[in-house]
This record gives sequence, structure tokens and C-alpha cells, in this order.
Amino acid sequence: MDRIVQGMHSSEVLKRVREADGYFITNTARDLSQSDFKNRILLHTDLLAGDSRERANYFSLEITGGASVHVDILRKQVDPFLKLKLLREKMPNTLFQTLCRGVNLFGYRPYPQNVIRLTVREFAKYVDVWRVFDFMNHVPNMQAVFEEVQKAGKLLEPSICFSTGPEHTDEYYVKKVGEIIEVTGEEISLCIKNHGGLGTPKRIGELVQAIKDKYPDLVVHYHGHNTDGNDIGRITAAVVNGANIVDAADHAFTGYFGPPPILSVIQTLKDYGYTAVGVDEAAVIETSEVLRDERKYYEYFESQFKGSLPTVQIHKLPGGAMGSSFEQAVKGGFLHRMSEILHEELPKVQKELGNWWSVTPGSQILWTTAVSNVQSGERYGNCSGDLKNLLLGKYGPFPFYCPEDWIYEKAFGPDWRKIVEEQGGVMQIEDIDIDKERSILQDRLGYEPTEQQLVTYLQHPNDAVDFFKFEEKFGKVYVLPPSIFFKRGGFALGEALEFADHNGKGHILEIGPMHKHEDGSTSIYMNVDHHQRVFIMSPEVKEEGAAREVTLSKKEIQELARIGDARAPFGANVCEVSVAVGQEVAVGDKLVVLEAMKMQTPVLAVVAGKVEKIAVKVGDALKVGGKILKISCEGDAAGTQK
Repeated sequence: MDRIVQGMHSSEVLKRVREADGYFITNTARDLSQSDFKNRILLHTDLLAGDSRERANYFSLEITGGASVHVDILRKQVDPFLKLKLLREKMPNTLFQTLCRGVNLFGYRPYPQNVIRLTVREFAKYVDVWRVFDFMNHVPNMQAVFEEVQKAGKLLEPSICFSTGPEHTDEYYVKKVGEIIEVTGEEISLCIKNHGGLGTPKRIGELVQAIKDKYPDLVVHYHGHNTDGNDIGRITAAVVNGANIVDAADHAFTGYFGPPPILSVIQTLKDYGYTAVGVDEAAVIETSEVLRDERKYYEYFESQFKGSLPTVQIHKLPGGAMGSSFEQAVKGGFLHRMSEILHEELPKVQKELGNWWSVTPGSQILWTTAVSNVQSGERYGNCSGDLKNLLLGKYGPFPFYCPEDWIYEKAFGPDWRKIVEEQGGVMQIEDIDIDKERSILQDRLGYEPTEQQLVTYLQHPNDAVDFFKFEEKFGKVYVLPPSIFFKRGGFALGEALEFADHNGKGHILEIGPMHKHEDGSTSIYMNVDHHQRVFIMSPEVKEEGAAREVTLSKKEIQELARIGDARAPFGANVCEVSVAVGQEVAVGDKLVVLEAMKMQTPVLAVVAGKVEKIAVKVGDALKVGGKILKISCEGDAAGTQK
């Protein structure tokens, strides 16, 4: 059988998959990076593996999407579009695959329709397979992406998110597949998205068979995680019952919460009489031989918990969130309470909120709610803005049942029924003026942005601008290997760092002296490939992004708010300042928006008056009780600031 190659129309790809004698494999490198290395696998490493991955002849390589687009610019300082261009040079034939969160795109909350469509059009120039999901399995939330992918002639892969419990029946999922097909037609591949690695092999086999019985010509792609150590069993059951494509990853980098090893999948299914179509096993092995020596440089980003977690069947936290959750627990000082959170509170919260699917952004809502409940000692006493939006139905209707009344009352107060009636319903986000946003970006950069820069900016505005300015000042840092990029402990005067780039070309960096100037800036001297370079670093601004130490109780924060002194109700970063000094505000007006663990919560005015002083700006980090702003109102008293 001739190889499936990028550039083929989606209908030809599907035809070849249906006619094949065997199953196909997707290498989910992106998901492996997110699940086991906090999304830190560098482009340099992926480029090293490019040649052998190309020869391995996978159905596709999942290499972008999910949280990786954001982490590319935030932590790895690489343009997500440039990444795809360079990988395409190494891998001219392999289909590139992405994971798209529907209306949430590659972010954490809904975007306007015109932003969604523009983003898909730009990424579709490089991405061939589009896996699209919605954490509520609400088909309308995915429709704009569906339409743009199909217009581009790319392969659309709508997902049904999978979970367990009495509500999660074959009947429910087969009906949901029908709802998708009514919108897309059958010229799609359908993903069973088992993001938590839930259920037994028997359960997955039954689901695949039920879908195939109803839609025998539908291409089914099974995606799972190996958190409990049992995903090869689920993959085997999926293929035996008719799945056409399955997901796995390079064995040199597989860990605990991501996909299982490709070679183990091939070896297991071979014994059942099933062949991985076209896969070159020698190239699969060679890829891991290339990658093996790189893994040690990523050790810092591996999970604090080692080993399989069969208890995922209890807490249902998705593989992509496991590592980051443990990291948050370490930074937040509650690692010792993880067992209580995962095995007691999180399962309780999931059932109370409707037993839907724990995947972005739903997984963050469930996780932050459970953490808050345990940390504060008051269940649902500090509901995030995203949880309130969920209760209001902003993300779509609850698929099985609504939370009980007492949760609504905790979130919205005694008048919750009126609030739900007036504010409830799926979020309708108006289109933005993209030309105006392009002009704003041009002003912030000082030059006319490209369309791809605009797309990146529209999803993550402040982080994108910081990245573009960083790259303008320091150049393309993707050439650095992880041994240097992630080097810890600083650099010694006279230290020479030798490395080869992804093309095998040797380089040397020699660390020279530093000189601090009167204005606080520092000149750093280096020899780069025997050419002297001088880098001038701006002085550090005190408290820039640093959390301010304040100790206030919840009751004290509420009392201060009633006299116009707005304080942070929890530790968070300021992601939006919604008012200006001198502005009149009414009770209920949004003052600022705080973000913690990817969840955004608006701080609302509890008094009417004029904004007298704003103590924060976007990007500031606050601890509980940190000053936000002051509203002049009747009843102000002197000496209330602490």
C-alpha cells in the first residue's frame, strides 16, 4: 500500500485507512511532552528525531495544539508556526496533527468566532489532522472549527470525550456520534478521547464495537493514556473491535501519565494477528536511540510522583494535567494533602457537579474547586469565575444532571435563582475588530506584525508580546539544546559550552565577564562561535511579578471590600484591570480579573463609588489579602489600609 502523505485530500486519506488490512499508529509526541514533561520538550529535541520519525511512516505525528502553543511562547521561546515550518523540512511526508479545544482553541476559555476561524485557517496551512473536542461534549462548541477544517480540505477528527460512571453508556456515546455526523457528515475520523486512561479493556472494546455496529464505515481513532499502566490492553481491545488508528509514543520518553510505547503496542497486537500498516520498526527503535541521551536534561520537569497511578479510576484527572497538578501542589505547599484531594475531594466534586468529562478547561475547574475546598476548609466557599460560568451554563448544558441547589446558593448567594435566570445560557461572544487588534499589536511592537503573529497574539496577548520582544532582542533560541537551555545553577566565568545544533553543526559559547552600570543595567559579555557579543540586561524592578506578603482572613477581606478596599481573595496573578482611576463604579461592576491555576475569577465591586487608587497592573502576582484598588464611597474610614 502506498504511503499516506501530507498534501493528500482528507477523502483520499480516509479511503486508504478504510481499505487497509491492519491498523495505523499516531505518534502523540505533543501529548507525551504535556503529560510527562510539563510540555517542555524542546523543538531542538523534536528536530533531532525528525529524520527517523519520518521514516517510521506513522499515520500522523501529533506535534502541536493543546497547551503546547501557549507553552511554546511562554516557556520555550519558540514561535509555534516556525516550529511547524522547521519540522516540515525534516518530515516532508508525515501528516502533522493538532489537538484543538473547540471554542477554546489552544487556550483555556472561549474565543470569538472570527478569532477561531482565523486561527484555524492559519494553522491549517501546516496541520493536516485536526482532533477537536469539547469538555462538555457540546457539539455547537466545536462547529466553527469543524467548518474551517473541512473548508481547508484537512482531515477533521471530532472527539467524544470518554469517562466512566452509570451515565456513560454506549447508548449515550453512540447518540453523541450521531449528533456529530449530522453536522460533519461521515467523511471524518472519530476520536474516542480517553484523556484519563479510564475504564477497562473490556469497556473500551464494547464502546468501539457499539459505534462500529451503528456506523460500520466510520474511521475510529482511539486515544488513551497509560496512567494506570493498562492502556496497551485498552488499545488491543479497541483494535480487535474495529478501531482503525491508535495513539502511542517513543519508548525512550514514555513515562507514567502519557501514551504507552509504540513498539509495545506493535508487539502486542502482532500476537493477535494485527499489523501496524506501513510502520518501519527499525526507524521506531532508531528514534528512541536518538532521544535516549536527551531525556536526562528534562528530569526537572518530570512528575514529583513516580510510578503508575491505578487510582486514576477514582479521581479521573487527565494525563495532561497530572504533572502540572503535582507541580502546583509543591509550589502551593499542599503536596502532603494530595491523597485527600485526589481520592476523597475530587471524586466528590465530580459527582456533585454533574459527572461530566475531566479535560481542559473542565479538569481545571474540578481541580481548583477540590483544592480550594480542602485548603480553605469551606466547601464551595470561594467559587472561581469559571466555576460560576459552568453553573450558569455558559459552556453548554449539563449532559446528565445539574448540581444541587445548595451549590448554586454557595456560588451566587440566596438570590441564585434570579441570577441563573437572568444570566444563564451558553456564552455568546461577539466578534472582535481584528483590524483594531492588529493596530494595537503594531503599536505595542513598533512594527507591522505578520498574520501569524496576530493569530498568536489574539490567543495569548500579553505572553505573545513578551515573546516577540524577547525574540527581537535575543534571536531564535530554538537552536539551543536542552543541556544548555535548561542548565541550572548558572554559568561560571570562562566556562565554555560546546554543542551541536539539530543539523549537526558545532557551536561554542564562552561566558565572559559581567559589568553593572550606574543605572542598574548589566552588560554580559560572551563569545558566540568566536564572535564577541554583548547583551545588556535591564535592571530588575522590585516586586515585578513578585507576590506581596499580606496576611488577612476571609472575613477581614470581606469587611474591607464593604468600605471600598478591594483585596485579593486568594493567591493569583492579575490578568485584567477593568477600571481606571476616577471611574465611577456600581455594585457588581468588574474591577479586575485574577487568574490562578489557569482559572479566571473576576473581582466585583461590593460598593458604589469612584476608583481612587489602583495598586496593581496586569502581570502582578498577589497573595491572599494583597491590595487591588480603593473605591471612595460613603462610609470610608481612615486607617483601613493594612
